[in-house]
Amino acid sequence: MSAGENSLLIGDAESDSPCIGVCSTLFDEICIGCGRTVQEVSNWVFLSPAEKKIVWERIQFEGTAMRFQTKI
Repeated sequence: MSAGENSLLIGDAESDSPCIGVCSTLFDEICIGCGRTVQEVSNWVFLSPAEKKIVWERIQFEGTAMRFQTKI
C-alpha cells in the first residue's frame, strides 16, 4: 500500500482501519465488512503499525470481505 491508501477499493488517508462500517462481529468470528477477526477489531487501537500491516496484508490476500468486492 502506498501512503494515504488503505485498501484496494475503499479507504481514506485519515484512517488506518479497514473498517467500512458494516460490522458483523456481534454474530460472526470474522467481520463480513472488513475481514478482521473479533479480536483484531476489538484490539485495533492497541496494535502496533507492524501488527496492523500484517492484518491488512492478510485481509487483502484473502479478498473475501465486502471492502474488497467489486461492484458491477
